[in-house]
Amino acid sequence: MQTVPYIPETAPFSNEQRAWLNGLLAGLFSETSSQSVSSNQPSPVLTILYGSQSGTAATLAKKISKQCQSAGLQPKVVDLENFEPTQLGEVSRLLLVTSTYGDGEPPDNAKQFYRFMHSAAAAELNLEKVRFAVLGLGDKSYPEFNKCAKDFQQSLAKSGAREVHPALYCDVEFEPAVHGWLPHVLKAMSGSTMSGAGAIPAPVTVTSSAKSESATAEKAAYSRKHPYRAKVLLNYNLNGKGSAKTTHHVVLALGNSGLCYQAGDALGVMPTNDHRLVEKILRQTGLSEDAPTLLTDGSTGALYDALLNHYDIHRLSSAFVEACVRQGASSAFKLKVTTPSAVDAYVQGRTLLDALCDSEAQFADTELLIAPLRKLQPRLYSISSSPLAHPGEVHVTVGRVQWQQNGKTMLGVCSNFLAAKQRGSVIPVFIHPNHQFRPPTQPDVAMIMVGPGTGIAPFRSFLYERAQLGHSGYNWLFFGDQHEHCDFLYQDELKELLQKGVLSRLDTAFSRDQNTKIYVQQRMLENSRELYFHLQNGAYFYVCGDARHMAKDVDAALHQIICRERNCTNEEATAYVENLRCEKRYQRDVY
Repeated sequence: MQTVPYIPETAPFSNEQRAWLNGLLAGLFSETSSQSVSSNQPSPVLTILYGSQSGTAATLAKKISKQCQSAGLQPKVVDLENFEPTQLGEVSRLLLVTSTYGDGEPPDNAKQFYRFMHSAAAAELNLEKVRFAVLGLGDKSYPEFNKCAKDFQQSLAKSGAREVHPALYCDVEFEPAVHGWLPHVLKAMSGSTMSGAGAIPAPVTVTSSAKSESATAEKAAYSRKHPYRAKVLLNYNLNGKGSAKTTHHVVLALGNSGLCYQAGDALGVMPTNDHRLVEKILRQTGLSEDAPTLLTDGSTGALYDALLNHYDIHRLSSAFVEACVRQGASSAFKLKVTTPSAVDAYVQGRTLLDALCDSEAQFADTELLIAPLRKLQPRLYSISSSPLAHPGEVHVTVGRVQWQQNGKTMLGVCSNFLAAKQRGSVIPVFIHPNHQFRPPTQPDVAMIMVGPGTGIAPFRSFLYERAQLGHSGYNWLFFGDQHEHCDFLYQDELKELLQKGVLSRLDTAFSRDQNTKIYVQQRMLENSRELYFHLQNGAYFYVCGDARHMAKDVDAALHQIICRERNCTNEEATAYVENLRCEKRYQRDVY
């Protein structure tokens, strides 16, 4: 039996580099060894199930399927929403790819499967013949990091299924980690280790690391790794005088980029950090702005450029706090962060600069400073334009984020970056498809849209799209914000769409215009009979906006409406809503 080549632990590489190189070697080995397999032997089927909220996990699952052939596998990619959980026992090889969003919640298309795997019915399944691996996509800055993937891993194992390789729980920069992990999984799934009963090592958690990044960017097309520098055509505040908010409507030219999008997609924006914060950090550390520094793309540049364009210096991490302690933090600071829970409490609402000032740590060189930092990540904004109505352009609706914490004014990185951009300046962008959020394709089908605040963005896109297509379906929008006179986003446009009959009905909820606050979910309940009538006649129900509060309240109101109008139990209402979801008639773009 041939042995897969590998990089020994004594080699001069980091753990992330070694994992990447071992994955590359395993992939090359599998390609070579697969050539010796008889073409007459049928390829085993690898079922790839995915749970995806914004489309990232879905796209990754499809990319993985393209690599299966070289490993001698026949891929079968299935949306978790379309998979019958009771058929799990019939699957011999399973790769489950899922994201986690909100407070550790499963994606919408994975909720039914998630509930089943935590039910008594799941315990009755016999999954002893199932061999599986789990790939989770998450963000380590959230407390419930990759919770959905971890729960699935535990549930499958508890039901008797056997892992063929340790689960991979990825941070935001998942590509290098997946590149190193996947060849091992595919080789294990291809048959050589399927009958093994050896113990599986601990799951692998991979966080962002500049050293694990490939230095080669994608050159074929504009993408997350190779964004297009779009020129700003318009940038203005949608809020009126007296508003406590600032919401920018930003119009960007796509030029000859070849970038295409559909209604429902998101625009990825690559921000830069506030130069004032960068300058304060440099003064505090005493390091030269020109000092050579490793950048996140694997190249070397000046420290100023690294802090401005490459690393996240706004959101403080426990890793940086620990680095401060190692670099001679004051005794007072060390007492503040003596336990993991104390560190977690300290990082909330603080930046890199806060830790540097409080700790008085001295970083001898740039490597020590940037080693614990995470890569500066792009932000996704729901596109508020229609490619048919606004050819050559892409629009986004951006709420400027600013709040008070620990006695300081905190600024959202990307929203303030965008708000400051003047006409003629350029912004690095890419298109992030969201196949889980689309307007109806049928011309006469009704849409019910709930989008308070900046949640109105995709519905502006939907309405203009349907108008251009000549669709006759009933379009009902619920919009809410604080004050009607200054926070009614796109008021003139919506009134014009009403007059033209594109928008059939508009219900608003301005929470601060009366003594008792009113929200969109209350407007829904006030019109429960009409809303239910449209659902019964095939309407699509959409929600966009805050996941933590608004989306949950709207979901609860929808269940309440079903209970009331059908005169049914909570369980029956849940089944009704789940059926809407399965039919793709309940779609959410929440964040």
